[in-house]
Amino acid sequence: MRLRTLLVLLAVVPSLAMAAQVTVTADRLLERSGHLRSDVAAGERIGLPLHALMTGMQAERTATVARWSDASASEAALHARRTATDRADAAFRRAAARGGTGSEEADRRILEVLAGLDELGAQRERADSRTGGPDGTLAYYNGLIGQMIRFYQDAFSHTEDGELSQESQVVITLFSAAEMLAQQDASIALAGPSRELPAPRFAEFVNLVGAHRYLYDRWVVPYLPPEDAERYARLIGSGAWQTKTRIENRALSDHKDLATRVRLPRDAAGWATARAAWGPHLEALNSSRIRGLLAHGDAKATALEAEVAWLIAVSTGALLAVVGIVAATTRLVLRRLRLLHDRTVRVAETTLPDVVARLREGRPVDDDALPAVRGERDEVGRISDAFARVVAVSVDGHRELAAERHGFGSFASGIASRTGNLVSRQLALTEELQDAFGGDEELLAGLMKTDQLTVGMRRQIENLLILAGGEVPDPHTEPMRVADLLREAAAEVEEFRRIDRQALDEVSVEARVISQVSHLLAELLDNATRFSPPRSRVVVRAELVADGLSVEVEDRGPRVSPERYAEMNARLHSAPPYAVLAENAHRLGLFVVGHLADQLGATVTLRRSVYGGTSAVVVVPERLLVPTAQEAVRPAASSLAPPPLPSRPRPAPDAPSDTADAAAGTTGTDRADGGAGPVPAPRAARATTDGGARPALPERVPQTHLAEQLRVPRTAADDAGARDTGSGGPDHAEASPEEVADAWADYEDGTRKVEAELRQDQP
Repeated sequence: MRLRTLLVLLAVVPSLAMAAQVTVTADRLLERSGHLRSDVAAGERIGLPLHALMTGMQAERTATVARWSDASASEAALHARRTATDRADAAFRRAAARGGTGSEEADRRILEVLAGLDELGAQRERADSRTGGPDGTLAYYNGLIGQMIRFYQDAFSHTEDGELSQESQVVITLFSAAEMLAQQDASIALAGPSRELPAPRFAEFVNLVGAHRYLYDRWVVPYLPPEDAERYARLIGSGAWQTKTRIENRALSDHKDLATRVRLPRDAAGWATARAAWGPHLEALNSSRIRGLLAHGDAKATALEAEVAWLIAVSTGALLAVVGIVAATTRLVLRRLRLLHDRTVRVAETTLPDVVARLREGRPVDDDALPAVRGERDEVGRISDAFARVVAVSVDGHRELAAERHGFGSFASGIASRTGNLVSRQLALTEELQDAFGGDEELLAGLMKTDQLTVGMRRQIENLLILAGGEVPDPHTEPMRVADLLREAAAEVEEFRRIDRQALDEVSVEARVISQVSHLLAELLDNATRFSPPRSRVVVRAELVADGLSVEVEDRGPRVSPERYAEMNARLHSAPPYAVLAENAHRLGLFVVGHLADQLGATVTLRRSVYGGTSAVVVVPERLLVPTAQEAVRPAASSLAPPPLPSRPRPAPDAPSDTADAAAGTTGTDRADGGAGPVPAPRAARATTDGGARPALPERVPQTHLAEQLRVPRTAADDAGARDTGSGGPDHAEASPEEVADAWADYEDGTRKVEAELRQDQP
């Protein structure tokens, strides 16, 4: 389909849609206007006669109960009231017979009113013969008048116009308040010359006083139009209304409570006179308001019809304007699009392939050869600018791909180089120790150093796997205590002796994430030891918090600016491209920590510590924690020192099994838990490739983790040797002062733990 045809359709289709929408809108507006016309007609035909009937029923009710309470009351007045009611009843029946209101609820309410009117004659006979009591007669009149008020509510509440709905509610409320006043009138008439009412009837009178005042003040007066508001102001300012209010107040405050009745004050005798004065004005207000509502509805219907006419006229003019504009703009758009097409083809077939070829060859690209963004504001110009941006993005993408390839190569080379150096150092040191010392126990120190290098090599390989999206192998099958986990993480750091640990025993980490958590903490501890003074201490502490387990690594390193912390924290929460990794190949720890934290759902935050160094806070989610078994928490009573520092049990990826066994057979030194280094027992010598035998590697044997004084009974010769050397054993003569202090602190810490445990076990 040609563009010219599409442009025409682009104008025709919205025009047809707009025409359809105008038709639907006009039809809806006309329907609303018809409903309003119907409501207004029904209100004038039924609502006004019903209002006259309701007023007559209220007056007849008062006259009826007055005749009931006072036999000397004028019978002619009652007859006149009944005659007026009968005329209003006949008019209402004629109006209802000419048709319904169009509302199912309102029509049903009319039937209920007619059924109630059919009982009017029987009620009059009971009242004249004084059959039963006045309460039944009052209940009949009250119920029938209530049905009349509810008719207005059903007839006017379904309109879709919000303003008319609110106005109809005011009318209904006005009628309800007037009915309350009429019921007060009936109650005072029922008191008669004795001015006495039954206690329940007086309580109802009190409620009517408060209710009608609240309705007028809260729901009627604020919503009256100006002319009706002025009429109401004149009403309540009249002397008759003031007399009514005074009688009500005196009845509430100065009544006299008898045994089962309540006597009204003498002022109640003036109620009828006041009622005759303000009653017609109140009826005029009610009649004016309902007529105003009907007039407003008629005006709304007229406005809707005018709106339909205006909508049709404007829509027709708009459709004609659209046809003319489409014809004029189609030619202009086609010409500019042709020019844009020629330019796009030239860039796509000539310019862009040349640029891509130069980037692949590593040659510079002249930006002037690329299409530039001109900032044009019309649609065709924006398309041209968008194409220029697409070309720029494509060129930038090729640049980024080239940088990514170079960065990945540098990244892989850096990891391989670092890993190769660690492996070389490990092999050279191991062979040197084996050749020099053989089965000498001093081989343990060298093997521990070798183990640290092997663990470091393994961690670097794991870093490569993590950054490449792989998974760290994890052989753990049982949860690990947090204290053991911190010890395992510290064992991977070359300067683990500088690490002080403060951990928990009652919480463990799930087996499936032990290696990931340990690796994350090892990276943070390694950074802390490498970027802090050589003799400073690094503290790692763990404690339970609301979101899980908080592990804080705190060093005494140099001061770091807030901007630098923001940069490092951003590095923790974003996966960089390989080009960025290449630029930071010497400091990949934070990238690794960020990857591991994302896999675990943990949060890592770097901030300044209170000592001026750096504090790294890791929050491990609660879902990765399990309670520690009680048996695993309590140490054996016969041991005065905690177990030694273990190496990480998993082998490095693709590492030979012999290397893994050697790593698993070594141990580190633990400052916080007081672990003493084990005394190795010689293993069977391994055969070398040339047929010779290398010195045996050490392995753990029972009780070798105990202090020297606890291993075997002391002899006199041993004691003499100890006195001669000034130490507890031959190995201690070569220990540094720091190591001796650490060992003694570990021994005292272990002793205190066991003593505290024994005190808890005592009854």
